[in-house]
Amino acid sequence: MSKEAIEKVVVAYYNNMAAMNAAGWMESFADDAVICDPVDKPPMNAHADGEKFFALLSKFYDRLEVSPDNIFIAGNGAAAKWTMRASAKNGRAASAEGITVFEMNSEGKIQKLSSYWDEAAMLAQLKE
Repeated sequence: MSKEAIEKVVVAYYNNMAAMNAAGWMESFADDAVICDPVDKPPMNAHADGEKFFALLSKFYDRLEVSPDNIFIAGNGAAAKWTMRASAKNGRAASAEGITVFEMNSEGKIQKLSSYWDEAAMLAQLKE
């Protein structure tokens, strides 16, 4: 897979997340893709759990922006350092930073995604 193709998939992942486009987001993933986001939570499957995941996000957030600050591509994968800005339905705002590692399959889909960030700290900002 070319660096350009990998970057295109990574950017599409973030764009679809920010747009709350569940179908577009799931299109980036292999059928049996594993998501660990953040890594200390139980893994989920993008296709089996995607609609439920986006329903939960839209129930809690008014706005959720996740943008890759830097994308580092090596071999058949990538790591992205990102920034998230969110506002909850309760009017509170929060931000977080993290790193996500993307492992791609031979069809150009995300096979495994592992995100490293402090979700609890961000949620605490939204509940204060």
